Amino acid sequence: MNNTAGTITPEDAGSLPGLFRERVARTPDKAAYRDYDIGSQSWVTTTWAQMANEVARWQAALRKEGLSPGDRVAVMLRNGREWVVFDQAALGLGLVTVPLYPEDRPDNAAYIINHAEAKLLLVEGRRQWQRLEEVAEDLSGMQRIVSVNTIEEDDQPHDPRLVSLNDWIFGCGGELVIEHIDPDSLATIVYTSGTTGRPKGVMLSHRNILFDAHSASTCGELNGDDVFLSFLPLSHTLERTGGYYLPMVVGAEVAYARSIPQLGEDLTTVRPTVLISVPRIYERVYGKIMDGLGEKLGVARWLFRQAQNVGWRRFEYTQGRADWSPLLPTWPLFEKLVASKVHEKLGGRLRLAICGGAALSPPVARLFIGLGVTVLQGYGMTESAPVVTVNRPDDNIPESIGTAIPGVEVTIGPSDELLTRSPAVMLGYWKNEEATREAIDEDGWLHTGDKASMDEQGHIFITGRLKEIIVMANGEKVPPADMEMAIAIDGLFEQVMVIGEAKPYLAALVVLNEEKWQEYARNELDVDPHDPKVLEDPFVHKSLLTRMAHQLREFPGYAQIRRITPLLEPWTVEDGLITPTMKMKRARIARHYAAAIDAMYEGHAV
Repeated sequence: MNNTAGTITPEDAGSLPGLFRERVARTPDKAAYRDYDIGSQSWVTTTWAQMANEVARWQAALRKEGLSPGDRVAVMLRNGREWVVFDQAALGLGLVTVPLYPEDRPDNAAYIINHAEAKLLLVEGRRQWQRLEEVAEDLSGMQRIVSVNTIEEDDQPHDPRLVSLNDWIFGCGGELVIEHIDPDSLATIVYTSGTTGRPKGVMLSHRNILFDAHSASTCGELNGDDVFLSFLPLSHTLERTGGYYLPMVVGAEVAYARSIPQLGEDLTTVRPTVLISVPRIYERVYGKIMDGLGEKLGVARWLFRQAQNVGWRRFEYTQGRADWSPLLPTWPLFEKLVASKVHEKLGGRLRLAICGGAALSPPVARLFIGLGVTVLQGYGMTESAPVVTVNRPDDNIPESIGTAIPGVEVTIGPSDELLTRSPAVMLGYWKNEEATREAIDEDGWLHTGDKASMDEQGHIFITGRLKEIIVMANGEKVPPADMEMAIAIDGLFEQVMVIGEAKPYLAALVVLNEEKWQEYARNELDVDPHDPKVLEDPFVHKSLLTRMAHQLREFPGYAQIRRITPLLEPWTVEDGLITPTMKMKRARIARHYAAAIDAMYEGHAV
């Protein structure tokens, strides 16, 4: 084996637990993970050697359960060191990890547990398990539930299967175990979000994930000096591959953010060099910058715009897409006066900001890149483990999703559908051969469901979804996601769903940001934001539609919103209107607000 401390190849690793073992062997005393300890109110670092000892203890406890290779074990935890320990302990014994979103609806989580036939579940605490029990018809296949938190003794009935983590691993120890594992054997079943029905279990092998993590690691000059800040759920395949296995491949450290509300503080404390996120996080930072800019004097706003414009010209010049400009020598001044302050809020060391999961709005990308933050948009799906394409630092077209990562094939198929083929493509869907045949054709191409175009250099541009196109009554076709993304750049609109299939005009359901709504209602509209009748006021609707029209000014004339239903109650995972990955369940939202939708079209014949 290669004993250098550098990047670990799939051949060196052999399997996911083999990757862990190789990393421990190469850099045993290097920092692996950083968690915030509430008790001491400080950040605690764990080395690779310490992780190996902990994994060995958990493996001894797992062996006592009498589980066999191939058995499924589920994890329903927030991001943290315990997630990794459990995953590595299970994988090393040949078990199959089934991740669950900790904030998922109990009925959905219970369905996944039953469908995967999981025999053991790791939870935060007893209440989490009780919520599952209350909604599940039958969880009798579960033989052990382990609670990370201590189980307090009280008068409530106690499930004999439930045990606290400390009791479960008490007295356990020994050497790290890595069973002989076929790289093509099943490593994990990851259930997709299920925007149109029950989630499907994506079967990913050790080879799928190892290949993808290693290939993606070659696209951005990542190394053992990097520090990742992890806040997307580890149950999300983008975070799991990009923020867990990939750092292990290159030997980087991972720090686990405390929460989304505390992300700003964690950025300045951890000072990460790499950030992986979905667009909404960047959009929120963008919104705060724009709000702050609106409160500044005209000179400050001019300075900011100039800094962004000069920075963008500099970016285009370094990318080889623009000629030299006499403004470029002024960049150091603008960097010092403007850009450096934004960088400080991101920790001051951020080299790469990766964006995936959905499209990043061009104005948001332009702002960050113009201020010198290297934002790289990529594309992937759970079924491809997940990374398919990504922009590179020296070949970055923000409007695109980049080019294919090494070893991945992409092509544009019938109906302009993006297809991909590689060692990262899933084994199939768990217990669903029909869905597998629909997703992967006879030639091994995975059908993504996204429409795309490709330029001569291989840069790919997503142009829409095959099934998410609104066809209006006049025959005009509208991509709702593009419009919703544009509207949501205005921080007043927290959630947006555009409607108009077979209708004479477009309408929208909009959830308003409560804080911004109160400010806007008082200062701009001079109305009481707490009066529910205000949201029905035609004057308020007209004002909100004007703000929307400003966001949609680049869209065709027919792609404008004519009616809205403003809401203050957010769509949540708990009420079943969005998925744990924050995707809207359009059909369910439409049913939930059927009366409001009908009212927006009342008196207007198709």
